[in-house]
Amino acid sequence: MNRDWTRNAFVYLLIMVSLAVLFFNVPWSSQTPDGITMSDLARSVQDGNVQSLDVRGAEVRVKLRNGVEYLTRRESRVPISETLVGLGVTPEQLARVDIHYAAPSNSGSWFALLINLLPLLFIAGLFFILFRQTQGSNNQALSFGKSRARLFTGDKPTVTFDDVAGSDEAKEELEEVVEFLKEPQKFAALGARIPKGVLLVGPPGTGKTLMAKAVSGEAGVPFFSISGSEFVEMFVGVGASRVRDLFEQAKRNSPCIIFIDEIDAVGRYRGTGLGGSHDEREQTLNQILVEMDGFGTDTNVILIAATNRPDILDPALLRPGRFDRRVTMDRPDIQGRKAILGVHVKGKPLAPDVDLNRIAKQTPGFVGADLENVVNEAAILAARRNKRAISMAELQEAVERIGMGGPERRSRLMSAREKEVVAYHEAGHAVVARLVENADPVQKITIVPRGQAGGYVWRVSEQDRVLATRSHYLDNIAVALGGRIAEELVFGHISTGAGMDIQQLTQIARAMVTKYGMSEKMGPLQFGQQEELVFLGRDLAEQRDYSEEVAEGIDAEVRSIVDKAYARVKEMLSGNLNKLHAVASALIERETLSHDEFEQIFVGA
Repeated sequence: MNRDWTRNAFVYLLIMVSLAVLFFNVPWSSQTPDGITMSDLARSVQDGNVQSLDVRGAEVRVKLRNGVEYLTRRESRVPISETLVGLGVTPEQLARVDIHYAAPSNSGSWFALLINLLPLLFIAGLFFILFRQTQGSNNQALSFGKSRARLFTGDKPTVTFDDVAGSDEAKEELEEVVEFLKEPQKFAALGARIPKGVLLVGPPGTGKTLMAKAVSGEAGVPFFSISGSEFVEMFVGVGASRVRDLFEQAKRNSPCIIFIDEIDAVGRYRGTGLGGSHDEREQTLNQILVEMDGFGTDTNVILIAATNRPDILDPALLRPGRFDRRVTMDRPDIQGRKAILGVHVKGKPLAPDVDLNRIAKQTPGFVGADLENVVNEAAILAARRNKRAISMAELQEAVERIGMGGPERRSRLMSAREKEVVAYHEAGHAVVARLVENADPVQKITIVPRGQAGGYVWRVSEQDRVLATRSHYLDNIAVALGGRIAEELVFGHISTGAGMDIQQLTQIARAMVTKYGMSEKMGPLQFGQQEELVFLGRDLAEQRDYSEEVAEGIDAEVRSIVDKAYARVKEMLSGNLNKLHAVASALIERETLSHDEFEQIFVGA
């Protein structure tokens, strides 16, 4: 017996014991007068104090002339008058008492019968509970291999293509799937075969699940949704059983859509797991492959799967006839981000100063989930500030919160010396970014801590950058060095504030040499390959395919790039110390400078 059965049995036992206690405490009559002995009753009759006697079997209810009532019981079955006469009461005294006889009640016998049946009822209750628990366990065991997919009916679609913005190319790819589900006979008449599986590929948060729901909503068909991890259990064969049950349900509800989210949980390369080729995950994958082959041309069931790791999927899953259509859900561009923001601000009150185009320009690299979070954070900020509409200030604050990883930490106390060092450090970044040609423009400078940063320079590109040039990387290395060199020129020493900057510029310089072939001495070659274990799905180490001599050359070239940038930035700031001092002084005074304020100070210095 499991713990749930024991707990339920204990509860039922307590209930029955409580009922038994209440049962035994129930009085036999509606009133419970005080008791009196037969000897006292005889003396009361002799004194003339008794008005009436109500005799009901062995129970005698005595009523005195002053209204008081007593209760007594007699052992013998002789009439009450003979009993009283035997105790010394004369017939004349007994004649003054009204004696009434009534038939004895059968309630006592019924109560006795119920008392005798109580143990039997208790045992029957225990057997009933045991039977219910056993039946529930059997049902649970039988349903263990059933599919756990959630079914959404298509009669009332909640998501359509209008709710998905920023993915026009993906919509065009999936419109033919919608048309097939609506009018399959048009394709069948021409002998066309619709793709059985559609694989949605893209970074997390780009709207893969939302796009699959939109396809179902547009087609108006049932939608089965399940995650890849829900197939796999510790018992071998459960995942394959759930796959079979899922496809059987889908065929009964065709035309319909099956959506498997994070299919890489079960669709990775076979033969690479810890359990060889017989583990539960691979059996589940084999069953998926078999079921997809079992789809006939007359089965209007389309399988849509989503993943952000298509490189680790088994090749048998991607061959024609299975997932033979790949739809890429990429990060949206400026117009896409503006359209996504427009979708998420529907129904929310906006202030007249809100410019979604400006917010879209300030959020390069943001995906749909990030933009939804931006709007939600802005709404929360507006509510906390007791505003009736979301203004541009809340939207920009939300962008910075998400981009920098947290709110402003004004409670963090800095000494006057630390504040001055941070101000010159951020001013150095901003001045260098303004002087070089290929760096992103400065939008905001602040020395108020946010997240892990003691201060930051917010730089945003005016347009999406698809290709990056060598000069762009060199200028970004220069901007990263601006804070450290500004501290060195003004204070004569450096602090730990440049730690993240050094890490960033080192990664850029090494990527220029080993990955992009932007080195003058090493030439257009790529050095090093990433080695990966598929069943873990992550990079473990870099495989060195070059000699030690080449490694020394790579290190020397990385150092040369950084040294040249260092000398360039030092010369640049040395010739513009007045601008550096002006920006730093304004930061110490105001703590935060906007783009226009920074430009005014830079030009006027």
